[in-house]
Amino acid sequence: MTDKVIRIFKIINAIQSNPGITAADLAFRCEVNIRTIYRDLDVISHFAPVTNEGRGTGYKFMGKFFMYPLDFSEQEELAFSLLPSVLNQERIPPGFHSAYDKVMGTHLKERSRQNGTLDNIADIIQMGKPAYRKESRNFLQPLIGAILEQRSIRTVYHSQLRNVTTERKIDPYYLIPRDQRFYLIGYCHSKQAIRTFRISRFQQVELTAATFDKGNFNIKQYLKNTWSIDRGNKNITFKVRFHPEVARYIKEEELFVHPRMSDEGDGTLLFEVTVNNEKEFTKWILQYGPKAEILEPASARQGLRQQLEQWMNVYR
Repeated sequence: MTDKVIRIFKIINAIQSNPGITAADLAFRCEVNIRTIYRDLDVISHFAPVTNEGRGTGYKFMGKFFMYPLDFSEQEELAFSLLPSVLNQERIPPGFHSAYDKVMGTHLKERSRQNGTLDNIADIIQMGKPAYRKESRNFLQPLIGAILEQRSIRTVYHSQLRNVTTERKIDPYYLIPRDQRFYLIGYCHSKQAIRTFRISRFQQVELTAATFDKGNFNIKQYLKNTWSIDRGNKNITFKVRFHPEVARYIKEEELFVHPRMSDEGDGTLLFEVTVNNEKEFTKWILQYGPKAEILEPASARQGLRQQLEQWMNVYR
């Protein structure tokens, strides 16, 4: 077993150093027969993307696989670190301990580099903080790390709508920036459903050892017809006419939805879109004041008129 572990390390190193190396050459380097190399390559294929493009072409790794560690999980790292203690020391061949130290050293160095990169990302992305708090922690670093490693998080979260604070276990899927805020979309174990969380409302975030799989979750499908971040339950189609002064800016909007836009002869822009949250879309329209006119539906046009009348009453 020990000899096999060492040989697999040699094979990986040989393929990385000599892409296209043949099984016969690998057998010569490892001093075994070619059938043993085929069996070892089958083992390697379970954790590394090794490929052979045809007879006589040799072996190489696909994609960007070209380094130790082998993307260790915490459980794999622990198991590998215990390897020397469970092997028969008298039967360990020369070179094992130096090879082992190199793999673990490179793994720890890479993990440290990744953690440093996440820290830098969290520092570069500056977030605001709730007006009612004097201090607010930035949880971007652990959240990004949890998403990349597909690890569940244990959190304390404040729901503003119900004005309650609860402990939750969440599988974090995606970070979504919206309106100068960051939102986390993930699976909430308490609700047993996909939920959206505003990052600034997290009071505590802790990574767990548990991993998750997003399965067939599709973020584009999930946010289909969602204007900003809050998903409604009723689709409604809007038709809006934008003034020439703002028309070119409307074309630059970055959206999850797919509007239909057509330029009018007088420079105005006709904008048609189907969304599932009327309130969010109307709020967006209001920022353009009289330079945006809702044409359809009539109910939304009437609702906006009533809202403007209420504003007029406030300022009279």
